[in-house]
Amino acid sequence: MIVCKSSREIEKLRVSGRIVREILEEVRLKAQPGATTMDLESYVEKRVKQLSVKPAFRGYRGYPCCLCASINNEIVHGIPSRRRILKDGDIVSLDLGVIVDGYYGDSALTAPVGEISDSLKRLLRVTEESLQLAIERVRLGNRLGDVCAAVQQHAEQEGYSVVREFVGHGIGRALHEEPQVPNYGEPGHGPVLKEGMVLAIEPMLNEGAGAVRVLEDQWTAVTADGTCSAHFEHMVAVTRNGPDILTKL
Repeated sequence: MIVCKSSREIEKLRVSGRIVREILEEVRLKAQPGATTMDLESYVEKRVKQLSVKPAFRGYRGYPCCLCASINNEIVHGIPSRRRILKDGDIVSLDLGVIVDGYYGDSALTAPVGEISDSLKRLLRVTEESLQLAIERVRLGNRLGDVCAAVQQHAEQEGYSVVREFVGHGIGRALHEEPQVPNYGEPGHGPVLKEGMVLAIEPMLNEGAGAVRVLEDQWTAVTADGTCSAHFEHMVAVTRNGPDILTKL
């Protein structure tokens, strides 16, 4: 069942969304050559304590950390480690969730580490563009398929593939609510967008094919062909005035 939120609930989600994005933007600056992904995790742990918020991911289905940090060909759910050292030219996808007053915030971005290649700059740009195009379709009366198709169309027109195994989702008092928000779909299909729906839209684009595999840690998802992947995510509310990005600073 899709739960539409009241204006009061949307403001609560805005608080959690802005906090998670604020921390993510800080972590982006910490993603420098020589840092480990556990360094980034430690910074997040410090910030959630300072802000008196709860990490949403740690303990979720047994996940051990606050942050997901996925390097290069890792798509999502990379577990921070002292052995994973960032190098100049890497990209790292940072995914974070928090809980504030019972409401979830969830956002993601992919950051360059030092100076990256033009091809990786293009991958990041197109992935973020696909998110913005999807957000533009979060309007009353549109259908969920319009949002999902916007990601797929832009990605494939630019020569990238979308990940199908992992999807966006509704969000509110639970981290994952209905509906699922795939990064592919048919315009004009799916549930009608109604006022108060809140969607976590999160394109994941691969340089190569869309196939994925999960490593032995049972969390880290990587591209099957070893090519790089990028990931961006915003929480967006459906309002009578158009899309309202709740994870925007």
